[in-house]
Amino acid sequence: MEWDVQVFALAAVAVAFAGVSKGGFGSGAAFASAAILALVMPPGQALGIMLPLLMLIDLATLRPYWRRWDWAAGRLLILGALPGVALGVGLWQVANDDVIRFLIGAIALAFVAWRLAEARGLIRPSLRRLGPGWGLAAGLTAGFTSFVSHAGGPPAAVYLLSGQTDKTTFQATTVLVFWIINIAKAVPYGVLGIFTAETLTANVVLAPFALFGAWAGVKAHFLVPERTFFLLTYLLLSITGAKLIWDALA
Repeated sequence: MEWDVQVFALAAVAVAFAGVSKGGFGSGAAFASAAILALVMPPGQALGIMLPLLMLIDLATLRPYWRRWDWAAGRLLILGALPGVALGVGLWQVANDDVIRFLIGAIALAFVAWRLAEARGLIRPSLRRLGPGWGLAAGLTAGFTSFVSHAGGPPAAVYLLSGQTDKTTFQATTVLVFWIINIAKAVPYGVLGIFTAETLTANVVLAPFALFGAWAGVKAHFLVPERTFFLLTYLLLSITGAKLIWDALA
């Protein structure tokens, strides 16, 4: 596709938004960036552009949260995520662009529905940490959804937030977990041709926006209420999710 001024501006904002989310708010909403890009380009290209930038953001945010994670919980999520990534590879080999658009859109709307249900008290986080089996299952789901839409944050959050994990431990653990998951995704992305010369060129151009977003996210983690950030996220995901499903079915 051609990169005009509007597409570049949209990509720059989307990438910066991913940096803010991963740098300060637990990675859960970072996949909105891939959903936004999938509105104006093939979903495979959107995912291929975002993965190296997400990996760059991972590196930029590791140091501020170094060793502040919950390793026991993170290890379970990582162990579960690796076969989840393999499932994503299997789906990718048989799915077309419209299937991926539909999945990205459905995951976006499911994320909004889950958070609204939490806000209304229909879903309550467990007061005790869920068992190891739940951690592996959450990791499996996170690995799969991360591969097909960079949307591994919500299932990981369900597990991590059980037992009332504090905000910084939660944030640090998601940084660690998705740093490793994204590394695991990179090899199959290359083999499947999701990375191209065009996506790598876009990475070079958009990298400063990713780093700026990561820096802003770390600062915002200590300054900005989560409610304000996620209200904007819900609106973006509702619009983009519905549009992607419409385009896939049309």
